[in-house]
Formats: sequence, structure tokens, C-alpha cells
Amino acid sequence: MTNVAGINCLVLGGGGFIGTNLCNELVRRGALVRGYGRLSKYSSSRRDITWFQAEFNDRVSLARAIEGTEIIFHLIGGSVPESSNKDPIADLASSVIPTLHLLEICRNSSVRKIVFISSGGTVYGPAAPTPTPETAATDPASAYGISKLSIEKYFGLYNHLYNIDYCVLRVANPYGPFQDPNRRQGVISALMTRAMLKQDLEIWGSGEIIRDFIYVDDAVEAIIAASAYGGPCKTFNVGSGRGRSINQVVEDVIRVVKMPGIKVIHRAGRATDVPVSVLDIGLIRQELGWNPQTDWMKGLEAAADWIRGSYI
Repeated sequence: MTNVAGINCLVLGGGGFIGTNLCNELVRRGALVRGYGRLSKYSSSRRDITWFQAEFNDRVSLARAIEGTEIIFHLIGGSVPESSNKDPIADLASSVIPTLHLLEICRNSSVRKIVFISSGGTVYGPAAPTPTPETAATDPASAYGISKLSIEKYFGLYNHLYNIDYCVLRVANPYGPFQDPNRRQGVISALMTRAMLKQDLEIWGSGEIIRDFIYVDDAVEAIIAASAYGGPCKTFNVGSGRGRSINQVVEDVIRVVKMPGIKVIHRAGRATDVPVSVLDIGLIRQELGWNPQTDWMKGLEAAADWIRGSYI
């Protein structure tokens, strides 16, 4: 377990799904935590977190939040894959450009490292081999994936020009507590909530597309471990290393929530959905000694328990 006690950490997007879980774990381990962005709607602002409630493009607030920070966790984003293609200019403006401002501020700061949460499901593209290693060609099918990849490249540039240390984590499809079922990203929480409310389950396409799912606690452990990594690698996949079809996910969700007989409706497939996305996690195992620890069904049960307590 990575020791972060006493370290000044800033979590950009700390009120989001992964951000909330990350902030909680950092506090539990004794880090001095600052959160930035919109507050989580599921919990009040913690007294043990210094909060900066501001937009990512607010350079003055961002500079204030960064002052004195040692480690930055960059989880803040502007869109989801489906909506990004409808307005790619807005996606660029809300994610890539503010990240460049972030990097400019960090040039003359006390920041030792930035951990950026990229996307393991969108940066590689439809033709990627399975399982997909970090060395695979990147050919995103969405503006969201292009923005994530652009940010990765800018981190590499600023490392080359100004020696800003960083680590990129290409995270698969995370699930677990604090995932908003109403946001158009996170199929497991959406399916669970609808099933508990006895509503029809809607899935895109035939349901045979395959995805890699990672429980949020395992993702958080990888994120914190990356903040202390000092080796030569800069980019890591973070996933379970195993693929499951959406139809399989639906079956397991129905089993966990104990709602047999729920109707499943198939909608038209989406252009942003690649047929298969499973990550090769051999590199992070080798370099960070990280392995996903959460059993699939136990993770689903924990996610279901949270949804029952928050929505149902």
C-alpha cells in the first residue's frame, strides 16, 4: 500500500465518481487533500478536505489550488464519448485547453508529479488487438478519445521541455459506489438502477460488444500507486484484463438485484462503440506490482448496495 501520509494532494474532479472515492482513500491514508471542481451531490463537503469550487477553465482558482501542492491527480473532464462527437470544439475547450493552462501553472510550482486519468476504452480504437497493450496504435473513434490522447501527448511534451513528471493511467470501465446512474457513462450503475425500479433495461446494439470492467477501489489503488512510481514507464493500462459482453453484464446485474423477468430492450448501436475492448495489464503488474483484487460479483453487490442506499 502506497504511503501518502502528510503529502499535499490536489484532486481535479474530486467531486466525480472516481474522484470522490480517491479523495476518501487519500484522507484515510493521511494525505492532505484538496478537491477542485464541482462538489459531489452524494455527500457534503468533508471538513478534512480543502475544497475549491470552480470551473476547470478558471485559471486564477486553479493557480490558488495548485500553490503548495506536491501531487496532482487530474480526473476532471468535459464530456462523455457519445456527446463529444456532437460538439468536438466544446470537448476540446473544456478539457485540452484547460489542461494546457494547468501545465503552464505547474512549470513554476512545487508540484512533483501529475497523474492523469485517461481512457482505456476510447484511445485505442476499433482495430486494437485483444487484449490491448499500451504499445498498440491509437485511433480513437470519438472526440472524447482524441481529447484524452491529446492531453497525454501534451504531458509528454511538457516533460520533455520542462521536466514535469507525470503518469498516464488508461482506465477501463470503472464501476462501484458514487457512480451516477443518470450520467450517460457507466452502464452498470444505469442497469442496476433501472432494474431496481422495475424498469426495462435498455442496451445499445446486440449486447455482444465486450468490455473490460474495473471496480473503483482497484482503480483508486492503481492511481495512488502511480503517484509514487519513479520508473521509466509513463503510460499504464488499468483494467481487469478480462472481457465481458454487455449481455453477460445484464444477466449478472439481474442476478445481483434479484429482479428476474425484467425486460431487455435493444436500441440501435452507436458509432462510438468499438466491438471489443479488453486491456492488457501486464505492464502495470510488472512495474507497480498492482493487481485488481475485487471479485466481479462482490463488486456488483457493493455497487448495488450503494445504489439502494442512495436512489431506491
